[in-house]
Amino acid sequence: MGKKIATLITDLFEDVEFTEPAKALQEAGHEVVTIETKAGRQITGKKGGKVRIDLGIDEANPEDFDALLIPGGFSPDQLRADDRFGQFAKTFVQEGKPVFAICHGPQLLIDTDLLKGVDITGYRSIRNDLKNAGANYKDEEVVVSRNIVTSRTPDDLPAFNRESLKLLSSSGA
Repeated sequence: MGKKIATLITDLFEDVEFTEPAKALQEAGHEVVTIETKAGRQITGKKGGKVRIDLGIDEANPEDFDALLIPGGFSPDQLRADDRFGQFAKTFVQEGKPVFAICHGPQLLIDTDLLKGVDITGYRSIRNDLKNAGANYKDEEVVVSRNIVTSRTPDDLPAFNRESLKLLSSSGA
């Protein structure tokens, strides 16, 4: 049975870091739900891609979802300015639900205060932020640790999607 994936996303996301994982997840029979400040809003990626928001953060309940996707670009850093998004992500990490974060996506996970001892990767420019949050930064195409799948750049998408789908199929829910 398909699982329901929450996606925290806003303007200036890295287009392929949303479209490629979303496509892979949907092709595997999962539902991808976009979440931002307000439902119905249309956001624009760095390369001009348009995405309609399904749910506002206040309507989104982490309990309704099986996993979390956080695309990169400037989106994660903008979302961090609003504590509701960090709190939403924190629930997934606390409950051990699968979390998929690519490029700058792990920036949002820093705000969960739950990265201590987690093996993680992400875009090179955030490596010290991740280390300062207590994570073990690895410069690898994909890292899976404590149900968190992370990758560095769009070049890593094939490995990111593969490991995300593998984790989803092995997780209970």
